[in-house]
Amino acid sequence: MTRNTGIPLNVRFVEELHVDEAAATIRASEISSRSALTPEAEVVWLLQAIRSMDLTTLSEDDTDDRVRELCERAKRPVDKALAETLTIDAESVTVGAVCVYHQFARTAAAALHGSGIPVAAVAGGFPVGLADHGRRLEEIHRGVADGAGEIDAVITRTHVLEERWDALYDEIRSFREACGDSRLKVILATGDLGSLTNVARASHVAMMAGADFIKTSTGREAVNATLPVGVVMATAIRAYWEETGHAVGLKPAGGIRTASSAIDWLLLVDRELGDDWRRPSRFRIGASGLLADILQHLERGASDE
Repeated sequence: MTRNTGIPLNVRFVEELHVDEAAATIRASEISSRSALTPEAEVVWLLQAIRSMDLTTLSEDDTDDRVRELCERAKRPVDKALAETLTIDAESVTVGAVCVYHQFARTAAAALHGSGIPVAAVAGGFPVGLADHGRRLEEIHRGVADGAGEIDAVITRTHVLEERWDALYDEIRSFREACGDSRLKVILATGDLGSLTNVARASHVAMMAGADFIKTSTGREAVNATLPVGVVMATAIRAYWEETGHAVGLKPAGGIRTASSAIDWLLLVDRELGDDWRRPSRFRIGASGLLADILQHLERGASDE
């Protein structure tokens, strides 16, 4: 995927953005009240959800062994027996990335070596984003040096709440520079931003500053990924792409635990952004427990046939 180089900050454009929250909520409800998919189509969508997944462990008691186990699961999330039932090649299905704390990037990179699966390291003062700025950049540098091909970095929420768009732009730009050749996923922590208008504004500033992905949440906010937020972020991505030609990815994360929720997000991306965004290079789902529910769903469907 071609990197988003960013553009100069347009403060006037950002300040003039306003979101009709009722309209965004209605649009989201239309997606979640979709007609039932055929069993065959559901299998296709769920396998796509696995391929789009950032399989994640971000627990306070993470260990190297836990990260290695997660990486092994990432390389073959669908076991041979289920793959044969679904008439697919088990080797053809891997997750989009493995997401870990930056301290475990070296362990994950070694475990995934040769698999083609990137390491996504959370850094930059995750999850609250209130550490000293120099320390946040050091975390990003360390994650990249240890093999992370992607960095998930959280913004300072007060920049948005106090409408300090220059400060937000400069912060994200510094993250982008610290990432070097690794892709930057900017975590907006949308549940803390107060309104969908702020979500839209923060999304545009992040993209102007060079974000390769915009991500909904850390998973630690009281409210994490919601479909109305997804509609707003996808609308911003489309507008930025139409204006600049830069395709920015979308990553919902936090609270996405069921196969049905994963399909909702895929349908949202399909309807708001089109087929080109239904690929791991442009769409990811950050999740820890989602894979187990998808596999159970696929197994139940296979046993009913």
